[in-house]
Order: sequence, then C-alpha cells, then structure tokens
Amino acid sequence: MTYRYIKVTREGRLTIVTIDRPEAHNALNAAAHDELAAAFDAFAADPEQWVAIITGAGEKAFCAGHDLKQQASGGGMSTPATGFAGLTARFDMAKPVIAAVNGVAMGGGFEIALACDLIVAARSASFALPEPRVGLAALAGGLQRLPRVVGLKNAMGMMLTGRRVGAEEGQRLGFVNEVVDGDMLAAARRWATEILACSPMAVRATKEAVLRGLDTPAERFLREQWEYPAIAAMMTSQDAVEGPAAFAEKRTPAWTGR
Repeated sequence: MTYRYIKVTREGRLTIVTIDRPEAHNALNAAAHDELAAAFDAFAADPEQWVAIITGAGEKAFCAGHDLKQQASGGGMSTPATGFAGLTARFDMAKPVIAAVNGVAMGGGFEIALACDLIVAARSASFALPEPRVGLAALAGGLQRLPRVVGLKNAMGMMLTGRRVGAEEGQRLGFVNEVVDGDMLAAARRWATEILACSPMAVRATKEAVLRGLDTPAERFLREQWEYPAIAAMMTSQDAVEGPAAFAEKRTPAWTGR
C-alpha cells in the first residue's frame, strides 16, 4: 500500500510507524486513520514482525488528535473499526506496541499512547485529554485507560480540566515508562531490543494474560487462561522447547516465534 500521511519502515523484527503530517501537528484526518489501520493490520498479520513503535514526524507533535478542521468543514469524525489511528480498539493485538512521544500528545494522540504497552517520551513532551475544552469527550479509550494507570482522582484531575501534563509528571503518575533527553526514538528502539531478546510467543502470552486479567476475577482467570489464544500458542510452540534447551546448554535462545 502507498501511504500519504504515514511512513512505515521495518528494521529486522521491528516495525516503525511514523505519523507524517507535521504541518498539522500530526493530527489525523480520515485518510490518515485508514492508513494507520492498514499499517497495523499488516503488522499484526506478519509473522516476521514482532514489535512495533509508533511516533510522530518532527519535534513539535506526536499527534494532536483528531483533525478538528476536517470536522469543522463537515468531514465528520469517523474512525476505523479498530479505533482511533487503527489502534485504540484493536483489542486482539497480542504483539507489543511502543509509543515514542515527541512534543504534544493531545486528545486522540494521548489515547494512541495509552493504547500502547510502553510510552517513551522526550522531556519536552506533553499529554492531555482536552476534549471538554472544545465541547467533546475523549471517547477513544482514554476515559477508561487513564484511570486504570494513574488512579481515579489523578485521572479526573486531568480529564475534567483538560490540563496538560509534562513528561516528568507523566512518569511520576505512572503512564510514562522513560523520559529521554535527546533521541526518544533511539530509547524506544532500546526497549524494543530488550523485548525482542525474549520469546515473542511468551511476550504475547504475557500481554494477553495481563490485559484479560484486569477485568477477570483471579479464580476465573486461573481456570480459563489456558484457553486464551496467545497462551495456548505459547504452550505448544517451538519457543517453549527452545527456551529451556538454551538455558540448559548455556547459550542464547534462537527464537522462531512459532
């Protein structure tokens, strides 16, 4: 697929998706949403791609959210079935995704980051769900994900006022994993490298188990976990044999993702 508003590059097992509308602070119009949905469809379906990073072009913005100019001109607010940026409602994504946040992550941009598994932020980054200031609400998962991460009162303090939170405060609150002076994309690659050193089957099983466990009582979870797709796949995989064998032989595992 030819992309106009995003760039997709692959570095070995790593896919890097860059929102490429710096002139619009990387705000997403309908076509950009569709391109991102297609890119993450391709990532999810490719057995050779194990980790993804999403970032924004330029230094000013990760993503300023929905393109309000499009809405004001009658373009609507439609998003793909997989959610804002083709990511926020992609609940079957077992592969890990890292947000590398440069500049502002506003509204839907912050919701993209919250939908990722890790957030690496430049010290200049800032985050907000400012939708109430323009007569809207953060309906792409932010209202549910943020309270889970930072607690109800901290989340309400952000969501009811629309105030901006800097990267350092975001780390203190718990939604930013690392604050970076310099190249935050290099830091995101470092996190990706550490994930890629693990079995992709085990990583996916871990992610699926954690996310499902958030809403499932422990007694039920421990009974049902063996039926979860990523856990079942891990238990019958070549990687489940390779890991113990490599440990016993004192060598680096050769993961296949199968």
